[in-house]
Amino acid sequence: MELRAELLKSIWHAFTSLDLDRSGKVSKSQLKVLSHNLCTVMKIPHDPVALEEHFKDDDEGPVSTQGYMPYLNKFILDKATANFDLQDFNRMCWTLSSRKNLDRSQLLISNDDAFKIWCIFNFLSEDRYPLAVVPEEIEYFLRKLTEAMGGSWVEERYEDYKMQLTSSQQSLTGWALIGLVGSGHFSKGSERQALSMGINGVYQELIMDVLKQGYILKKGHKRKNWTERWFTLKPTSISYYVAEDLAEKKGEILLDGSCGVEPLPDKDGKKCLFLIRASHKSFEISVSDKKKKHEWILAIQSCVGLLRQGRPAPHREARQKRREQRLKQRAEQEELELRMSELQSANEAKQLELENMRKALEEAAIDAAEEERRRLQTQTELQDRYRTDLEREQTVRKQMEEQVAQKSTELEQYLQRVRELEDMYGQLEDALDNEKRARQEEEAVRRLQARLLEEEAAKRVELEEFHLRQQRALLETEAEKQELEKERLAKENALQAAMTQLEQLEQERHGALEQYQTVMKKLEDATNKTKTWKHKVAEHEGMLRLIQPGSKGQQLITNWGPAAFSDAEFSSRQKKWQETKNQATQAQ
Repeated sequence: MELRAELLKSIWHAFTSLDLDRSGKVSKSQLKVLSHNLCTVMKIPHDPVALEEHFKDDDEGPVSTQGYMPYLNKFILDKATANFDLQDFNRMCWTLSSRKNLDRSQLLISNDDAFKIWCIFNFLSEDRYPLAVVPEEIEYFLRKLTEAMGGSWVEERYEDYKMQLTSSQQSLTGWALIGLVGSGHFSKGSERQALSMGINGVYQELIMDVLKQGYILKKGHKRKNWTERWFTLKPTSISYYVAEDLAEKKGEILLDGSCGVEPLPDKDGKKCLFLIRASHKSFEISVSDKKKKHEWILAIQSCVGLLRQGRPAPHREARQKRREQRLKQRAEQEELELRMSELQSANEAKQLELENMRKALEEAAIDAAEEERRRLQTQTELQDRYRTDLEREQTVRKQMEEQVAQKSTELEQYLQRVRELEDMYGQLEDALDNEKRARQEEEAVRRLQARLLEEEAAKRVELEEFHLRQQRALLETEAEKQELEKERLAKENALQAAMTQLEQLEQERHGALEQYQTVMKKLEDATNKTKTWKHKVAEHEGMLRLIQPGSKGQQLITNWGPAAFSDAEFSSRQKKWQETKNQATQAQ
């Protein structure tokens, strides 16, 4: 029944857009095209002859809405099922109606945003034609839009607009609502992108039944890996996509009364975990913080609770309650007007009765005067009868005066009752005003509490991040300390080895020095012997002169003491070795 009502609203827009001369009727050829489009979008087999057969007895030409409704119910709406895309259906009706009715010259929003406002208007409008949305629903939509844009609701601005609206008309059409939002009257100071995002947020909640959405991590069933997906929660299902553009759907979790959700402890490096238990599978979910975890768990539990109770989505239930409240208030107002009308009628009847009594008194007075005149004219013998008649007349007059006084008392009581009813009506208006102010104050306190909770959650996240950075810094400092200890031990070992090698070299140097001293001693002894022998030869032979050894060049000093040959000899030997190496290389 609710689906039929939503479809009829969109079809009404399309039908009225085909009425070019505003006569309330549309030609049969246009209705054929409209019916064909409706059947195509709703996936219903179309019978092109059915329209002609339905109106074969009507040769007056164009058809009114009352004439088209029986055909629409019998051949289209009665065959409709829920297996078609309602958004495509609305798009088709929007395309037909917006060409004629939408003025885009003063709009600050896109055509897609205007379409979304049009769908929201159909959702909030009353089930009476022509369609219109009442001021209470306009305020509800504008509050939702302001909250979605992240702004604050300005009550004074809407009250001024509401007074202007009430003075001119009691409701708005869909196109007037698009013009109101698209002109930026209630979004001054906000960017167009923020306005567009706000409209999309309200559209997702009210039309697409998206109760909550966002990026969260889901654990796979086969590979057991964690993947980030865009989740959307609806009253009967949870869908997840690759990205928020909803281009690629990866899966869906169907909800029913047997489903459940429960928190899980942190594990495998993942925090803020909870488990969704569906009919056939369970899904492990991880969110970024505890606040989101709590929000998702509450939202899913609310959906499951609504399914168990057989209740609709919260915004649809709230819309129904608002409508019932308006109907109740309208009935009470009509009852009060009826009572006032009855009281007024009773008052008029009392006034008429008093007027009749006054005329009767006047007539009685005239009759009494006439009777007195006649009595004066009569004979004295009639004085006794006249006296009797006079007494009777006085008695009657007294009774009539008593009746008049009684009626006057009743009239005064009736007027007092009317004044009490007026006072009660004024007290009722004051009570309604007090209740309205109390609701506004409650809403302000609720927003303040929500802001404080958000700030507390943000501070808690900052403290946790700071604690994690401290732990990482401590771990890095401990690792650097261990590496420095290893380097110190390695350097100590290298220094110990170098000291050992230095001691060995020192011992070898001492041994070489002792060998050098031994050789020098032997050389000195040999020199002394040579001098003695030379002296003897000179004494015996005289002319014989021995060749004495030449003086040695500067000795080469190494780490082990004096070298076995000089620098010149070393250079000569090095040169010969290099020549030998070159010859060997050329020979190869």
